[in-house]
Amino acid sequence: MRILILLIFLIAQVQTFAQAKKIKVISTVSIISDIASNIVGETADIETIVPVGGDPHIYEATPRDARLVQSGDIFFINGLTFEGWIEELIANSGSSAPSYIITEGVNAIGSSKYENSYDPHAWMDVTNVFIYAKNIRDAMVKNFPEHAAIYEKEYEKYLAELKTLHAYVQTQINLIPKQQRILVTSHDAFAYYGKQYGIDVEAILGISTEAEARSSDVVRVAKVIKDRNVPAIFIESTVNPKMIKRLADDNGVPVGGELYADSLSEPDGEAGTYIGMIKSNTDVIVDALSKNKFSSTKIDDDKGDSKVGLIVIGGLFILLLLFGIMKMKN
Repeated sequence: MRILILLIFLIAQVQTFAQAKKIKVISTVSIISDIASNIVGETADIETIVPVGGDPHIYEATPRDARLVQSGDIFFINGLTFEGWIEELIANSGSSAPSYIITEGVNAIGSSKYENSYDPHAWMDVTNVFIYAKNIRDAMVKNFPEHAAIYEKEYEKYLAELKTLHAYVQTQINLIPKQQRILVTSHDAFAYYGKQYGIDVEAILGISTEAEARSSDVVRVAKVIKDRNVPAIFIESTVNPKMIKRLADDNGVPVGGELYADSLSEPDGEAGTYIGMIKSNTDVIVDALSKNKFSSTKIDDDKGDSKVGLIVIGGLFILLLLFGIMKMKN
């Protein structure tokens, strides 16, 4: 009996020790955390700096974040100016753990206005997340080689899922009539998505939500809505929907639904994972833009009135003709 108790105690101690030795991965945003979770398996615990639903563009780090960073064994960062606050946060934490920018190798979309400035929303193109996943795998193998076989296996499994997702998005977008493939959103987070999958993108704000919307931007987008007969426009989960709703009301166009760009939803939501987020966005976009709520050709009001007039006159002529024939028979 004593031996059995001793064995149970030893097993509990070994399990406690194994849990205590888990690697601690810190990522800046929920999207990166989810991608990393598919690579590291059970070898690591992952924590995120910006909470779900938070806007990374305008996030302000807290003392809690400094303590979190200090406790990390490795950091994963998107880069491309997405988390402008992260370098200062790591420096202030005093951490010496390695950090990796997981967009290394991505063909980034450059800014047309500012030199050496790039669009950070590279994850909107699923093929870029092939690179994200590879960079995370390589970083984990380099720093924790004892788990290399696990990282290789989980990476291959996740890559297959990403390839299936990529094919799904392209197939679904192709269902939208070409003239209706126009995506209007709050801020310019879908350029990679549009470029890869063949859909035009317009936004009120630029790639960051820090800037205020200008009246000229609203006028520009309103003109696009009118000229392209846009079937629907979209709000975003991390951006105040007021602008889009006002734009929709002013232009007589419906809000097609909510899209996720800079953050996942809660874990049990439709966008609780990266794959879920991209699939949810695609389904919402395709459903709203496939509806032919607007005629592709407009009839000038004067011409419309003329056509109605001709129909009325023709109808009266036929009635008079029938009346005359009936009178002659009598």
